[in-house]
Amino acid sequence: MPSPLSADRPAAQPPRRGTVDALISQTRRLLGDVDAVRRDAPADEADPEIRWQRALYDLALHQLSDLDDHLAQLRDGPAPPPVPADTAGVPVAPPPAPRRESLLSRVGSAEWNLLTDEASWSGELFQILGRDPSAPPLTLDELPSLVLDEDRPRLTAMVTDCLIDAQRIDGEFRIVLPGGGVRTVHMMGEPVLDDDGGTASMWAVLRDVSELRRSQRVVSESRDSLHRQRHIAQTEHRLAVELQEAVLPPWRGSLRLPQQGPEKLDLAAHYLPCSTSSLIGGDWYDALELPGGESLLSVGDLTGHGVTVTSGMAMLIGALRGMAMSGTEPGRLMACLNQLLDTTVQPALGSAVCCRYRPATRTLVWAQAGHPAPLLFRDGTGRALPPPDGVLLGATSGAVYGQAEVTLEQGDLLLLHTDGLVPRRGGEAAVQRLLDLAPRFGEARTAQECVRTVLEEFGERERTDDACVLVARVSS
Repeated sequence: MPSPLSADRPAAQPPRRGTVDALISQTRRLLGDVDAVRRDAPADEADPEIRWQRALYDLALHQLSDLDDHLAQLRDGPAPPPVPADTAGVPVAPPPAPRRESLLSRVGSAEWNLLTDEASWSGELFQILGRDPSAPPLTLDELPSLVLDEDRPRLTAMVTDCLIDAQRIDGEFRIVLPGGGVRTVHMMGEPVLDDDGGTASMWAVLRDVSELRRSQRVVSESRDSLHRQRHIAQTEHRLAVELQEAVLPPWRGSLRLPQQGPEKLDLAAHYLPCSTSSLIGGDWYDALELPGGESLLSVGDLTGHGVTVTSGMAMLIGALRGMAMSGTEPGRLMACLNQLLDTTVQPALGSAVCCRYRPATRTLVWAQAGHPAPLLFRDGTGRALPPPDGVLLGATSGAVYGQAEVTLEQGDLLLLHTDGLVPRRGGEAAVQRLLDLAPRFGEARTAQECVRTVLEEFGERERTDDACVLVARVSS
């Protein structure tokens, strides 16, 4: 009787070797290119997007490696069957296998004859299923004994559909190896029919896809992690924006303080977000009318980004306003804010400048904590006010902060800003760019026009940090 595998089937034509060799060469070039890109990729495993990208590179390398192996098997033909035992029953040691054969051991084939209940396995299949090559191949009834309990119904259904309904097999199941390990096997097969249309045998190709599935799981898990991180980041950004909008002064355009009295400050301010990050920072500006007609002006920066930093910034502004309303002077205010940061659960560093303006005498009393000094513009020129002593908020316990005092004149303009507007790494040259705006400030009619001038000069460039600018002009 002819083999069922060859019944009613045309003889297979061998592939053209030159064509397959060309495909192998192209695959290996692509494999090398992908590997080179992967090696040049960032290696920051803490970044979920980078982890996802590297997982995709690994998956692509697995797929290309499998394609290379399969093309080589197509060119070279199947590996020889396992070496039989000698006459004494002792298996004969096979010759050393070349590297290609070890790669191709991930694919094996089998045929189960239903008429004789005989099974025939290729040598690779013994290795894939963890079976001793000298042992007889398992029958279809015995095959489920290798399969994980939860996967047995799937294998049974595939085999039943093939034998009874003549359907093709295309599915996966997991097997338990003798050492306890688990391997994922992909099985493709079909029934072989006899002359009467009945199923005479079943043949299948089985492939070890454990590494491929592992790579796919890593990609899926990395992608899911990236999606979660992005969702968390979007949520944090929304909360930070809402918190920032709730805390920063609600006024837009110009503000005049105090509400009553002849001597007033014309105020305007603006917040400039970072252009390289979607996270909200801890920069703030504030202007508050105090009892007796005095005004509190402040800007500050709490290091970091995100909801935690924004909530810390809100805490500092609330404390600053409350203590200022009770009459606390700027130097003492800075000391209290430093103590507040020093005792918080989440340690943080911050800088700030706080000014108390007394309109009756046009006196400005101010203190700073590691922050750029206010810039004073008068008669077409500008200068930085000499700063009193003051370290960063949260840097050391029990820090003492000095105060400075300056008398302002009608038409004077005071500019307060955070580091992000003019980074300190730019040195005096960066600050000088602000001071060079003095002639344009002198021509401006309002504080709001002065803020617009600052934004025209500094607002369009790439910004690596958030920034605030607050302008106060002495007017009547």
